[in-house]
Amino acid sequence: MAEVINDIEGYLLWEAEQERARSQAEEFCARLPWLTDSQREDVLRHYCRERREVSRSYLERVAARSASLRAEYEGVYRTLRRRMVAALLSVGVLAVLTLTALTLAVPSLSGSAPGVP
Repeated sequence: MAEVINDIEGYLLWEAEQERARSQAEEFCARLPWLTDSQREDVLRHYCRERREVSRSYLERVAARSASLRAEYEGVYRTLRRRMVAALLSVGVLAVLTLTALTLAVPSLSGSAPGVP
């Protein structure tokens, strides 16, 4: 389900980018009033194609960097998780050893104190 939502979001973002490119191309052409209708359409088409190529290239770089960061952060997270598990196990072992040492070092509380009848 998440993949479908991501695909829909990607489609909508791409459509918005194409509309933005078309709008900017029209603004550019508006500053060139001497263009004929066919020249205007040609400029619009070339401008939009160029923007599509630039946007696609940019998105591919972003996707590659995102994948790289994800892999890096997953590695860091695995290392941190291993360290935390090791620290918790160490604390647990230390607690058991401390309790064992205290139990062996302190005389039993159920019996009489030495020298008391």
